[in-house]
Amino acid sequence: MTETSIPRAEQPLDEEETATLAVDGDDADDTEADDDTDTAATPVKKTVGESDLFRQSEIAADYVEGLLDILDYDGDIDELVSAGRPMVEVVGERLQSLVGQRGATLEALQELTRLAVFRQTGTPSRLLLDVGGYRANRRKELAAVAKNAVEKVKEYGEPVRLEAMSAFERKCVHDVVNAMSGVLSESEGVEPDRRIVVRPAD
Repeated sequence: MTETSIPRAEQPLDEEETATLAVDGDDADDTEADDDTDTAATPVKKTVGESDLFRQSEIAADYVEGLLDILDYDGDIDELVSAGRPMVEVVGERLQSLVGQRGATLEALQELTRLAVFRQTGTPSRLLLDVGGYRANRRKELAAVAKNAVEKVKEYGEPVRLEAMSAFERKCVHDVVNAMSGVLSESEGVEPDRRIVVRPAD
């Protein structure tokens, strides 16, 4: 089995964790629409309307704005709903410390923000928080990693085991691999060492 390392974004470029409140057993970023091919049963999800989702993004934006004020950071905050989930995007300068190494701080802030939404609505939230375009940049990097893994699998016919990733990163890889023929991806292991294996399709 081939071991492949992913590029490390130690500093965010210019430009979804085992959450106790996540709807799924694993993080919703990793398991949305069964993108993570674990065999565990997925709990039934409650349908949330567009207005409810936007309300979640508004609550989250207010919470993030309060955090920025406390930290004395400047940033423009946008709340929106995309692909059936609430989102908050923070854009500005000097925000790298809110992302952290490979997005670790961003993941923690996202979980705190989800908790703030839950406290006001009583509904677990799949809110996605982005700071400084980090997630958009990371998706591009991970798409390249996934395509490289697929090429190796097709060339050598052997599974490729990727480096441990966050739930958000795993979902990015699953999305790319699942869109390609002749290969499949599955997650293995437990957090924080959970990773993806890309293998030939049967």
